[in-house]
Amino acid sequence: METKGRLLQSVFFGGGTPSLMSPDLVHKVIEKIRNTWTLANDIEITMEANPSSVEAGRFRSYRDAGVNRVSVGVQALNDADLKALGRLHSVAEARKAVDVAHANFDRVSFDLIYARQSQTLANWRVELKEALEMAGSHLSLYQLTIEEGTAFGDRFKRGLLRGLPNEDLGADMYIATQEMTAAAGFDSYEVSNYAKSSQISQHNCIYWDAGDYIGIGPGAHGRLTLNGTRYGSEAISNPYAWLNAIKTGTLPERRNIISRSDQGVEYLMMGLRRDNGIDLNRYYGLTGSRIDEEKLLHLEAIAITARKNNRLFVTQKGRMVLNSVIDTLMDP
Repeated sequence: METKGRLLQSVFFGGGTPSLMSPDLVHKVIEKIRNTWTLANDIEITMEANPSSVEAGRFRSYRDAGVNRVSVGVQALNDADLKALGRLHSVAEARKAVDVAHANFDRVSFDLIYARQSQTLANWRVELKEALEMAGSHLSLYQLTIEEGTAFGDRFKRGLLRGLPNEDLGADMYIATQEMTAAAGFDSYEVSNYAKSSQISQHNCIYWDAGDYIGIGPGAHGRLTLNGTRYGSEAISNPYAWLNAIKTGTLPERRNIISRSDQGVEYLMMGLRRDNGIDLNRYYGLTGSRIDEEKLLHLEAIAITARKNNRLFVTQKGRMVLNSVIDTLMDP
């Protein structure tokens, strides 16, 4: 086996609605994982859950099967906004799902999206206050962004997304988010993620720190280093074709080699989202080139970035213009 002897640090059941899986199937998958890799003593096994599919009995069974962390897709604490976001659950269902999760797991996270249509700063403060009261040790708080090729991107082009906050209001919401989470004892360990008492998402940190991860299942993506070569993988998206490949013993994914320069770009783009930033020696080793010193000094002079122990990180002020910082650093 290609990854024999590797230490497994996390498992993440995500994509779609994994909480619709039977607990027995989850148990069998985890057992197969235990028999395939060496597991870290503090392995994190997370399951994503849709609020409308949460049942107390099912959650107890997932816990018994080996799941030790749950992430609930709340997204909003406002029924009208949930409908606008295309969600099928209600606020009442979301609150109940979080309560059920807390009753069964020590580690619970849920997500919210802010800077939504017609949302005011005062509205967001009220909603975030409630979220902090509901939260355990982890929250994911994402600012709504409109990207081309998505359903929201298409709606935006047709003029159907009126009332979106302007950049100034979006920045005010971000600042309020930092202030309120910090006051509640949450550390901002990544641009959109907040944790208490070092309860960071180990799995997500593997992505941000450019570690290796295997994507299993239709449409899953992965990054894997084998014999010094780093590969990107993308599994067949059609479920029937994926299952057929498994049954016939063929590899159900496509792989491509990721050049060292592209690895450096990925590391820079993802690593600067973290509070501890990137290791400059690792970045230079991957790319074979150094970031222009004048750029670094300029960004430091305006308090956008900082360096410590040869690590480069973006300040809280810089996080509000993170994409521009990354573009500046990557520009030759």
